[in-house]
This record gives sequence, structure tokens and C-alpha cells, in this order.
Amino acid sequence: MAGARAAGLRPSGVARLARGHRRPARSPWCCRVSDDRRLSAPGQLSHGDNLPEADGGVATAMMPAGSLAELAAEHGLRPSAARPPVLAYLRQLWRRHQFIIAFATARNIAMYTEARLGQLWQVLTPLLNAGVYLLIFGVILNLNKGIPDYPAFLVTGVFVFNFTQRAFISTSSVITSSLPLIRALQFPRASLPLAYVMIELQQMVLTMAVLAVILLGLGEPITWYWLLTIPALLLQTIFNVGVGLFVARIGSQVNDFSQLLPFLLRTWMYLSGVLFSIATLLDTHSFGHHARQIVALLQINPAALYITLIRLSMIKSQRLSQPGAHAYNVAKCALWRHYTSADPKAVLYDSAYCHAVANPSHYWYYAVGWAVFALVVGFFFFWRAEAKYGRG
Repeated sequence: MAGARAAGLRPSGVARLARGHRRPARSPWCCRVSDDRRLSAPGQLSHGDNLPEADGGVATAMMPAGSLAELAAEHGLRPSAARPPVLAYLRQLWRRHQFIIAFATARNIAMYTEARLGQLWQVLTPLLNAGVYLLIFGVILNLNKGIPDYPAFLVTGVFVFNFTQRAFISTSSVITSSLPLIRALQFPRASLPLAYVMIELQQMVLTMAVLAVILLGLGEPITWYWLLTIPALLLQTIFNVGVGLFVARIGSQVNDFSQLLPFLLRTWMYLSGVLFSIATLLDTHSFGHHARQIVALLQINPAALYITLIRLSMIKSQRLSQPGAHAYNVAKCALWRHYTSADPKAVLYDSAYCHAVANPSHYWYYAVGWAVFALVVGFFFFWRAEAKYGRG
């Protein structure tokens, strides 16, 4: 107690009680003092505060009067996880664009460091996927009905859809897997989904180089149409960012979402013409009188659109056989619809004489619309929960 007297503090509560004094009423803003003389809440000891006794007794320390919000405002404090306005949030994201790119590059390099083949797996993974699909769906199930150059058709579809699939799966768990980083540092949380989409984009660039080599090996000529893959891939990336932000928030709030997402993506893949031509579904009797409407919806769904745009850009046979590419011809269209493996290969190109279900000249408009819609909705959906991330 000598130190307390020297500091001008009154004797503790236990000492006063021993002398018959009554214990002061406890303030609603008081906080407890532990045996190591630390306060368990913000505040400071003031003259007359009670201190713990040497025998282990616990007393109380009074905090200054006023609400905590007023105290925080007086000392210039603000919540560490507050949601900033939209424009300020966008500026914060832009200031961290170098961090996002550096983080994505570092994660990309470290991803295969423990594998014996290292970065070679970035090339082998899409090649093995395409090989498995080609064996099962092209050779065993023979789903190449009415499609010229089916290997090029299939490999392109698998590579392009894999970009979207991997981006969604990785961003769906990015918040929960990065809780230590989120709780330790103050930064816009959207940086994490953006960085993971950048990881997949870096891998997609390498995949596109592999795809170009494959197509050249299959006899595909290089034309100026190949340049159209750049805006198509850019639009797909914007779409992936938007939906990645959307699934990142859902994954942070629903723990089982990352387990369900692969099944949803697999269903989406089967409906997006990765393995077959959507135009051939017009002959399916299961759709009845609504066949054209259903086929049109499947053709303009975002995954199918980006796959189609890149196929049309890189594969000449897809441009020549696209429905609506030539004036409608009843006989040739019927010949293509009833194509069998015994027919000459030229019949495969007769699909160009059939009516287009969804207007091919509008594909780019749909692709831009999906990219902008996904980015705006995904960003605002993620931003509204900015203050909740990290609570685990």
C-alpha cells in the first residue's frame, strides 16, 4: 500500500471495510482489475479508484463519465471494421492493386512448390482434364454428333469453363481461410476475392498458350479472329470477379456452401455446352413445344457465351458451321440434324444452313451485359457485409 499512498491514492476497499467504511456503489461503466494490476476494459485509474489487495482481493476501477462513443470521438478513435462509403472503398481497393497482384503471384508460385513437377502442373492439369473428357464423352459415349473437329471443340470448352469453375471454388472459402490475416490487418476485404481471381487468371493465360499449341497441332490456322479471345477473356474475368465477390460473402456466412458449390458447378457445366453442341438439343423430345426457348436460354447463359465466343475466335470450323451463318436451307439443315457417323464429314458443316436460335450477332452484347451485371451486383453484395468479415 506504500506505493498507493505515495501516488496520492486512498486506501483500498478491503482496508476501508476493515476500518468500518462502506464500499462505494459500483458504476455501470466500471471495469475489473486483475491481480497483475491490469484493467479488463478501456479506461484509466483516477484518484480514489480502488486497487486490489496484496492478498488477492479484487476491487473496481472507475472509468470516466460519458458513453464509450463520446470517449472514442473525443480521442479520434473509430471502429476497425467499419464499412466505408462506396467511393472511398473503391479508392482503397485501387491503392492496393499492387498488393493484389503480388499476393496472387506469390500464391501462384507457392501452389505447386511441394509437388515434384512444380509449375508444370499448371499445364498438366488442364491437359489431363481434357484427355479424360475426350476419352469418356468423345470416344466412349460418342457425344460428338454434328460437331466438326470435336477434339478442338471439347478441349476449348473444358479449358474456358475450368477458369470460371476454379475461380468460384477458390473465392467461396477465401474469407474463412484468411481469418488470421483479416483480424490482424486493416484493408478492404474485397482484395482477397480479387487476388484469388487473379491467381486463376494467371493460370488461364498459361492455359490459353497450351490451348493455342494444341489447336495448331490439330491443324487450326492462325487468323486475326484469335485476337478476339482477349476481350472475351477479359469479359469472363470481370464476370468471375463479380460472382467471386458474391460467393465469397455467402461462403463466409454459410459454412457448407463450399461443399455444395462443386455440385452446382458440375450441373452448370453439363448445361453450358462444354461437352456437346447446345443446338443439337432442338431434336430432344423432352423439351416439347418449349425446345427453342430452353435452347435459347442455355445458349445465352454466361458460361456458354464465353465458351462460344472463344470457340468462334479460335476454331475455324466453329465459325463455318455456326447455325445462321448461311441462308436457311431446309434440305441441308435436315441432313445435318439426322447426321450419322456413316455420312461424309462435309455434312457436319450443314448446320450453318439451319436457323440460329439465339442471334449470334448479339453474343457480345450478352457477354458484356453479364459481366457488368455480375460485377455491380457482386460488389455491392460483398461491400454491404464489409464490417462482418473476420468475426468468424
